[in-house]
Amino acid sequence: MADPRGFIKITERETAPRRPVPVRIKDWKEVYAERNGEVVARQASRCMDCGIPFCHQGCPLGNLIPEWNDLTHRGRPREAIERLHATNNFPEFTGRICPAPCEDSCVLGINQPAVTIKEIEVSIIDEAFDKGYVTPQVPERLTGKTVAVVGSGPAGLAAAQQLTRAGHTVAVFERDDRIGGLLRYGIPDFKMEKRHLDRRLEQMEAEGTRFRTSVNIGVDISWEELKRRYDAILVATGALNPRNLEVPGRELGGVHYAMEYLTQANKVVAGDEVDQQIVAEGKHVVILGGGDTGADCLGTATRQGALSVTTLAIGKQPPEARTEQMPWPTVPNIFEVQSAHEEFGERKYLHSTVEFVGEGGRVTGLKVADTEFVDGKRLPKKGTERILPADLVLLALGFTGNESDGIVSQLKIATDERGNLSRGDRYEMAPGIFTAGDAGRGASLVVWAIAEGRSAAAAIDEYLEGETELPFPVKPTDQPISVYS
Repeated sequence: MADPRGFIKITERETAPRRPVPVRIKDWKEVYAERNGEVVARQASRCMDCGIPFCHQGCPLGNLIPEWNDLTHRGRPREAIERLHATNNFPEFTGRICPAPCEDSCVLGINQPAVTIKEIEVSIIDEAFDKGYVTPQVPERLTGKTVAVVGSGPAGLAAAQQLTRAGHTVAVFERDDRIGGLLRYGIPDFKMEKRHLDRRLEQMEAEGTRFRTSVNIGVDISWEELKRRYDAILVATGALNPRNLEVPGRELGGVHYAMEYLTQANKVVAGDEVDQQIVAEGKHVVILGGGDTGADCLGTATRQGALSVTTLAIGKQPPEARTEQMPWPTVPNIFEVQSAHEEFGERKYLHSTVEFVGEGGRVTGLKVADTEFVDGKRLPKKGTERILPADLVLLALGFTGNESDGIVSQLKIATDERGNLSRGDRYEMAPGIFTAGDAGRGASLVVWAIAEGRSAAAAIDEYLEGETELPFPVKPTDQPISVYS
């Protein structure tokens, strides 16, 4: 390492400061101020010369974290981005929106704050784009084989880039009007501005990947027809079926799924006109669900001018630090304060929703009760009911599977007990038909989607060519190293 005593000299963890709350809630730009290169290099020096770098285990991509930390500290950005790109197609995405299981696995985290891996990662790729180090990698030869990738989220894009660079002719089909999937319409700009996505897509187009928007496979083009046109198909459609809350009053106006709300907000920020947009301005907003999607809704409602925002969770508030039940290097379930939580709103735990109440067909409040645990089940406690005012309720309760009816019925593809598309060890569902990302795994992290996309690309390349030199970072059966993730 450049400084084998760096973690001893520098014990404080330092990341880029967030812009002042009164300033950032007036726009949709990323919340972080410009990163200081000297601070990043100094923090990179804290990376220990570990005998076993557990950060590799924590990252599904197997990112070569100690190597590019060392190169960053030494001031060698071109080599750093080469090592980073060796395992990760899109560090500009993971560096911004991944919850960083690598940092939870950092050996330094045993008795110090973990190395700022995400911060270093995003600084490497941003500098690489700014200095022109990121250029198209056009294949030296074409194989003559064709691949259709259905879905343009991180799994589909990662697979498409790998397969294009291997020499195959790849077309990415997206039913929305723009490429990106949830990267485009599910992530608010204050977490990741879309210019980062757009410049990566420019690189992919220059490499030869073809993009087809506003095409709904199974409707505009049947799955059978797609199978006849292409030598292989990758299904990377995500897991977009939202989890519902079936309590009285669910049919009232003003109760919406979180992704419906976020998608509309992202379209408006992009300059689109949206008919009957769901807007939080001047309303009392209640968000059901305390995860990342709920925080995205909170930040969006704040910027739209909500009168109040209350986030409800049915479970207990997580502890602020690891417990004996969450030992290093597992991914702990601890209390997290995201940027949106700093800005506005109130968080309530142990709140069970009993009923949506309303007048004239529209929601006016939620009847809630304290949560009690009975035989391990979370149930409303009788006698604790009360009404919380609400003009807008957003359901951010997670997802229950993918929208697979078309492919299941048209291509006779099986699903597992969780509603995900069934696949084998090489991501194959049927001869020449593969799936990767949330469609087969269930709702998960962006880093898992990219890892699966890269692995599925290797399997497809092997299917088409009989062998492959593409990396295969994860198997479909691989799981995080913690039950909490």
